[in-house]
Amino acid sequence: MGNAKRVEGKVAVITGGGSGIGKGAALRLAEQGAIVCMLDRTLDNANEVKAQIEAAGGTADVFETDVSQPEMVEAAMKGVADKHGRIDIVFVNAGINGTWAPLEELTVEDWDQTLSINLKGTFLTVKYAVPYLKENGGGSIIITSSVNGNRIFSNTGATAYSSSKAGQVAFMKMVALELAPSKIRVNAICPGAIETNIDDNTDISPNLDKVKLPVEFPKGSQPLAFKSGTIEQCGDLVLFLASDESSHISGTDIYIDGAESLIRG
Repeated sequence: MGNAKRVEGKVAVITGGGSGIGKGAALRLAEQGAIVCMLDRTLDNANEVKAQIEAAGGTADVFETDVSQPEMVEAAMKGVADKHGRIDIVFVNAGINGTWAPLEELTVEDWDQTLSINLKGTFLTVKYAVPYLKENGGGSIIITSSVNGNRIFSNTGATAYSSSKAGQVAFMKMVALELAPSKIRVNAICPGAIETNIDDNTDISPNLDKVKLPVEFPKGSQPLAFKSGTIEQCGDLVLFLASDESSHISGTDIYIDGAESLIRG
């Protein structure tokens, strides 16, 4: 390839890089020259992605991190900066679907766990990365939100999840403005149905049918392709937002769902 790689020499931190959308982004950023540092609580998965990146000639590191634990996130960011000298790109991606249940059945613990990982985790990841981005004179932060809580509200029972995802978009817009003078861009991607294994961490109540409204969306309700998106497509979007090609884009939520949410909203 004659052209320079799009994120050559940049240090990219990815939370939840061991699977799904995080993995798609890790592989794509590494392919385009980034040093990829994965902050993961599931080390086996992250180490597999690290091996895949290294086999292709890239550079990757893994730091054991639970994004809901402030001291772990702070230590991981320091670890990345100490080892690689800088942080340029932060992909705030770790998240769970959590428990989907009728409101009266949703426990306080269920709510707290979902909000703690998805929303508090986003806050902590950005908070502890920002000093290093400022030190560099700027950078790019990308947050994985969702169509749920932003355009789609018909997934009855996903109350905690949707609240966390809407909160991420509000947080993104607040910090995008605050950090703009520091040349730090902050954007969010809002995926619809993507072929990942996030459903493995969804606890769906058997009583959900009792509160669901009778609205059915046929399989393949993504008009652009009539099927779920892929982690590779998400990786392409993250790469674009991480690179200088999106240098004037900040404070923006971008939907990647084949127009699905325009039907279901």
